[in-house]
Amino acid sequence: MAREDNRRDRRSRDEAPEFADRLVAINRVSKTVKGGKRFGFAALVVVGDQKGRVGFGKGKAKEVPEAIRKATEQAKRQMIRVPLREGRTLHHDMEGRHGAGKVVMRTAPEGTGIIAGGPMRAVFEMLGVKDVVSKSTGTQNPYNMIRATLDGLRKESSPRNVAQRRGKKVSDILHKDEAPASAPAESAEA
Repeated sequence: MAREDNRRDRRSRDEAPEFADRLVAINRVSKTVKGGKRFGFAALVVVGDQKGRVGFGKGKAKEVPEAIRKATEQAKRQMIRVPLREGRTLHHDMEGRHGAGKVVMRTAPEGTGIIAGGPMRAVFEMLGVKDVVSKSTGTQNPYNMIRATLDGLRKESSPRNVAQRRGKKVSDILHKDEAPASAPAESAEA
């Protein structure tokens, strides 16, 4: 009995961070059987904590609420963490691909907002990104657009990750990036 209580406590602690979810698409699907057709629903849901974690899931059921519930549960299990710069935008520009879908995501200055199409917008909102410019080409399929977006977001690396990989300090890496930009300004003044 004590073991079951521990599991319940652990589950409630895991679900403590409140997740927001967004229904991206819902389709009516049918299965042909001997007596005719059986209809059901397929739901695509994006879930995130709006602080750098996001995931997506799909669920099928005879009723819409059950399909959404299944999709939400799957999305919570498949969440990824994405480092954000200043908690509002991406660290660098990147591309993501899945199937025929290709997406380009670019970092943006403050006040730009989320410039993205339908399914991509849902991912960025649930992720907590406030400023980003993105473009999707190759497909209109929301499943493939979301998968391509998450593929690109998995490639995101923060200065801390790069510094750790290279065995340097974060200030060394950021200082090097800023040095070439300030060098031409000094020569222009002279």
